[in-house]
Amino acid sequence: MIKVASYNIRKAIGSDRRRRPERILEVLAEVNADVIALQEVDRRFGMRASAIPPEMVGHGSAYRAVPLSLRADSLGWHGNAILVGQDVTIAGYARINLPTLEPRGAVIAELIVQGLSLRIAAMHLDLSGLWRRKQARAIVGALAAMPPMPTVLMGDLNEWRAMGGCLHDFARHYRMAATGNSFHAQRPVARLDRIMTSDTLHVSTCGVHHSVRARQASDHLPVWAIIEPA
Repeated sequence: MIKVASYNIRKAIGSDRRRRPERILEVLAEVNADVIALQEVDRRFGMRASAIPPEMVGHGSAYRAVPLSLRADSLGWHGNAILVGQDVTIAGYARINLPTLEPRGAVIAELIVQGLSLRIAAMHLDLSGLWRRKQARAIVGALAAMPPMPTVLMGDLNEWRAMGGCLHDFARHYRMAATGNSFHAQRPVARLDRIMTSDTLHVSTCGVHHSVRARQASDHLPVWAIIEPA
């Protein structure tokens, strides 16, 4: 069985308004997933360097980043990163430009996890419902153009409705894992963070990671799922 997770780290700024990347790494260790999709990895201003220094991931965690970044000081692309365990093979990766008024993108990694070939799509969609739907369709279209492979889509979809908007577009092609409410970390009332799978995968169990550290480290809680071939 394979554990996947998604986590909006809010640029490593916690409930105390302090940037503490080490707290994020502590939460990742608690979650203990084989593959983790991160959102809001880059700082908002200046050179937009990674909120978690890449060398900190390499030396302070059990993970390594899929090499999606176009800059040496970043973990990912447009704030999206994919971290994998040391025993996961990275077979390929890609970036998807998304339609939007501000720079946004999605990232893809093709992995071999416990002998299973697995495609991961990670994203952070727009605040605008109209643009979210356009972005969802762009991601679905990009994945449909690739050779078939068991696929997991993860990220912060910014969709407050239980089913509708971009969720409707994704649900036509992928299954939604019933992870639960992950935002706001202090009092979770919304399912902004989602995990979706192709019909070649089965979610045996899933949920939201609750801990004292997770409630402090970001304004989102991590969501996770245990998957296996259907």
